[in-house]
Amino acid sequence: MIVTFKTTPYADITMFGDVAIHLLKLMGHSGTVPGAIVAEDVSAYLQRLQQAVSEAKARDGQDDDSDDEENSHIPITKRALPLIELLQAAVNANADVMWE
Repeated sequence: MIVTFKTTPYADITMFGDVAIHLLKLMGHSGTVPGAIVAEDVSAYLQRLQQAVSEAKARDGQDDDSDDEENSHIPITKRALPLIELLQAAVNANADVMWE
């Protein structure tokens, strides 16, 4: 499954379903697809996702940006960055966020 996040002030973000659902749950959402967050609530979801990423970075010690080809695991701290940027753009524009 592929999930695409959309908001009017930012380009669409497409992710594999398992990653997208994991990020939605980190934000405190149920993880249902399709779904949406109304503009008034986006800031709270963004804060929860940023907090979860910070905790994961501290717990896993993922501060390095090494490109180890043998390590195909991409940490959630990096996978979340496009979604964080999309949510921040939605907050700045007071826009809804949808995904399908």
